[in-house]
Amino acid sequence: MPSAHAALYDAIEGLADVPLLLVAMDFDGTMSPIVPRPEDARPLPAAAAALEALAELPGTTTAILSGRDLASLRRVASPGPETLLVGSHGAERWAPERFHADGSDVVLDVRQVRLLETVRSRFAAVAAGCPGAALEAKPAGVVLHVREADPAAWGPTLAAGRAELEDVEGVTLKDGKAVLEASVVRADKGSGLDWLREVVDASAVLFAGDDLTDEEAFARLHPGDIGVKVGPGPTRAQYRMDGPGAVPGLLRAVLDVRA
Repeated sequence: MPSAHAALYDAIEGLADVPLLLVAMDFDGTMSPIVPRPEDARPLPAAAAALEALAELPGTTTAILSGRDLASLRRVASPGPETLLVGSHGAERWAPERFHADGSDVVLDVRQVRLLETVRSRFAAVAAGCPGAALEAKPAGVVLHVREADPAAWGPTLAAGRAELEDVEGVTLKDGKAVLEASVVRADKGSGLDWLREVVDASAVLFAGDDLTDEEAFARLHPGDIGVKVGPGPTRAQYRMDGPGAVPGLLRAVLDVRA
């Protein structure tokens, strides 16, 4: 094993006898490399294969916890039938029937529908002033993407988007990698991970993610859980891997000890 990852792999060895392990993964930047257009993202084949194999083991449950809405997540991730899904930063939840869990869809009231229109129009005005900027629609929000714009424009454009909406009551803003998301529903990956833990009745959790929003989930990990930050940046996770290319090795290591 690489010496830099020795402590992580020692911790993974400790998962061998956990009665019920939940392996929860972020998608973009973790299972999949970051790509300019969100619809073009796909999981690394080796990562997808390892997650599918983990889902087939007794005493091991898998999940994908993403900021994407569930429809988008299903299109790009093609998850196996036993993998639980949490989308829209926790606002949308789905589990196979055997878990007898109450999933959730995004249902907006009249006020939230009007507020979402305000979000769309204000972000559209900001995007119009930045060549390469784009909007992504979600059931409860809109994401302002700047990855395909001139990098010099990223900061000012995202700051302009924030200035348009930060004082609007009922709108929650989330920063990400070259994105700003505005939602009219309050949800976060921490609550999404809590739901997964409860539904699965997990004895321990391994969660890996790369983005600022994944810190909400790292903050909810318990003693005995494992948090893995994928890529650079400050984090609450105990361990770190260089990037998505290291994720298949992480999942295979968990597969080895659980099998």
